[in-house]
Amino acid sequence: MSARHQGRRYVRAGTRLITAVGLWLAVSAGLAQAQPRPQPQPRPQSGKPVATYTLMSDDGAQVVRALVEHVADAAPTCPVVRAAAADQAEHRVTMQLRVAAGVVPPRPTTESAAPGKGAVFPLDVCEAVLPRDIIRARIGAIKLPISPRRVDRIVVIGDTGCRLKGSEKMYQDCKSPQAWPFAEIARQAAAWKPDLVVHVGDYIYRESPCPDDHPGCAGTPYGGGWDSWNADLFTPGAPLLQAAPWVVVRGNHEDCARGGIGWYRLLDPHPMAPGRDCTDPAKDAASDYTAPYAVPIGGGAQVVVLDLTAVGEKPLAEGSSQARQVGETWDAMAALSRQAPFSFVANHKPILGFGAQVKDGVSRLRPGNAGPQAVFAARDARLFPDTVQVLLSGHLHIWEQLSFSTPQPTQFIAGFSGTLEDTPEIPEHPPAGSTPWTGAVLEHFSVWNGQFGFMTLERVATDRWTAKVHDLHGNIVRTCQVVGRTSSC
Repeated sequence: MSARHQGRRYVRAGTRLITAVGLWLAVSAGLAQAQPRPQPQPRPQSGKPVATYTLMSDDGAQVVRALVEHVADAAPTCPVVRAAAADQAEHRVTMQLRVAAGVVPPRPTTESAAPGKGAVFPLDVCEAVLPRDIIRARIGAIKLPISPRRVDRIVVIGDTGCRLKGSEKMYQDCKSPQAWPFAEIARQAAAWKPDLVVHVGDYIYRESPCPDDHPGCAGTPYGGGWDSWNADLFTPGAPLLQAAPWVVVRGNHEDCARGGIGWYRLLDPHPMAPGRDCTDPAKDAASDYTAPYAVPIGGGAQVVVLDLTAVGEKPLAEGSSQARQVGETWDAMAALSRQAPFSFVANHKPILGFGAQVKDGVSRLRPGNAGPQAVFAARDARLFPDTVQVLLSGHLHIWEQLSFSTPQPTQFIAGFSGTLEDTPEIPEHPPAGSTPWTGAVLEHFSVWNGQFGFMTLERVATDRWTAKVHDLHGNIVRTCQVVGRTSSC
């Protein structure tokens, strides 16, 4: 074969090889296009808010909270608050994680609060402190309640949870809106359109399992976890939580032996601090006390909040740690009350209120809380400084009003917003000489026994307010006038 013919053969072979390689490349490219490339898996994102609300804190700070669904295998991610100031400038505030979802192991208890049952919290708690000039705020499409600079309309409620207490064989019918009407009370109170809500304590009462032979509460949650908090407060109270910011007073049902773990996770308006969360019984003495703080409400008025939840109703031993805490509370209260011309003081157990008890088959009045009385009296012979005008309390499951001819502030008790009512009833006309404290002379007294409802306060002037008692349907059943330190109904 000539060299010329050999060259032609090599060219033809090379052409066939190039063509085959081209076909192979084309087919491979087609296969590559037909087989989609594996995509990176998206990281799980945090869930949606289950509840949002606003708490008032020191110096009028507005603490917005979001309880967010926890997504397994995902780091907690908090939502963004879009807020507008009076000048319409928009702020974007990323909420910070207060505490992640988790299970708190069982702890010993001196109460009947679900002994041996751990507290499950499946939600991440997020929070942000908003600037004081904010007038509107949202999380996505959810509108957050914001306090006006001047508060003129206040709802006062207290003792709202459904009582389940095995040690006393007390089982309220939590499933009955008549026997436990907090949901209706919250709806009616929200419809009144308050600027502010003051809850005077005791949010959670589901301490013991409901027996099967009580169909009115059978199967309802109990203990100190989210299921109980949701059933007692967040679901029935949702309309009122959305209507206005809340001033929250800690009750004895929120001490460490009861609902304190949930209190610190969900309601305490202050930052979480190590050792102050009720998870370690050895640190209960510190966790069961918070220093007083003041919430300015404009127009020369304020609410001073006290935490005396762990103080019992018997005189305190002089020099004891609790007596020192009560003394520190009085000193702080006196200093804070000088910051405004008119001060409401909100604490759970009424210091100047009447309770009732049966002794030897006879119903008798029980005086006010002796625990702090002696310590307060040692600071001031009048019990309270003259810069305190009105006391707001709960604990007793009634509505009550007391005013004195001696220089003590007027006392209102509003522990009648859902929890099983107190018995025996308090007489509408106490016996002559009756007094909640030896240095106080009773001048005006009113009580509404055995009924559920809420109280409202409407501003008339800096030192003048109108107090009204509403039944669970919103009907007004009492009207009182507050002038300075006195009141009459």
